[in-house]
Amino acid sequence: MIPWVPLGTAPVPGGGELRLMRRGSEYSIMIGGTELMNSRLSGSEEALATLAAERIGPRTAARVLIGGLGMGFTLRAALASLPPKASITVAELVPGVVEWAKGPMADLFGEALSDPRVAVAVDDVAEMIGRARGAYDAILLDVDNGPGGLTRSGNDRLYGPAGLAVSLRALTPGGILGVWSQGPDPAFTLRLGRAGFQVEELRVKAGRGRGTKHVLWFATKAARQT
Repeated sequence: MIPWVPLGTAPVPGGGELRLMRRGSEYSIMIGGTELMNSRLSGSEEALATLAAERIGPRTAARVLIGGLGMGFTLRAALASLPPKASITVAELVPGVVEWAKGPMADLFGEALSDPRVAVAVDDVAEMIGRARGAYDAILLDVDNGPGGLTRSGNDRLYGPAGLAVSLRALTPGGILGVWSQGPDPAFTLRLGRAGFQVEELRVKAGRGRGTKHVLWFATKAARQT
C-alpha cells in the first residue's frame, strides 16, 4: 500500500492545526485524528454550489460568498454553474490553506484561482457576513464538519440563532444560505426555520459511486424579506 506523506501543517487561528497529507494522487486535510476532507470525495461539496446556483435562478451578476477554500471543489463547481458576470468571494481563515492551494494542491485547483470572477479573502467568514447587508445572492458554508463547529469553536456563531439572523440580513431577497455537513442535525434544521428561512434538507453522495452520503441544507430568504 502507498503510504501517506505529510506535505505541511497550518495553524488554525484560535487553536488547532491542520495537516495536509498525500498518498499517490490522493490528498487529505486533517485536524488531529479527524479527516476534514479527501480529494476522492468531492461530490457533496460540488453539489453545494451547483444546487445553490439552480435555486437562485438566472441572476446575471450573482454575488456568492463561499466560506472555506478547502480543496477547491465548491469553488470550481460554482465557476462552472454561475454566469460570466457573477462574482465569487472565498473566505478562508487559515492562510496556510491558501498557500497549499497555490502550491502542493495546485493541480486540484487548476485555473480556478486565476478566474477573474474569483477573489480570495484571508478572513473569518462570520465577520464578512456580519459586515454585509443584502450583499449576497448565495452564502455557501463548508468551514467545518457541520454545524457542530469541530475545527473552531467560534464557528458555532455561524449556526446559532444570532448567526443565522446575521446571514439572513446578508442575503438578497430570495437568496440562499447553503450549509454542508458530514451528517444530519435535526436541531439545526429547526433553527433555520425559526430564523425565518424556508428550509430544504438533502442527502447527497460524498463521492461519485455508492457509499457515504453527506447532508446539505438550502435555506431560502423569502423574496419579500429585507
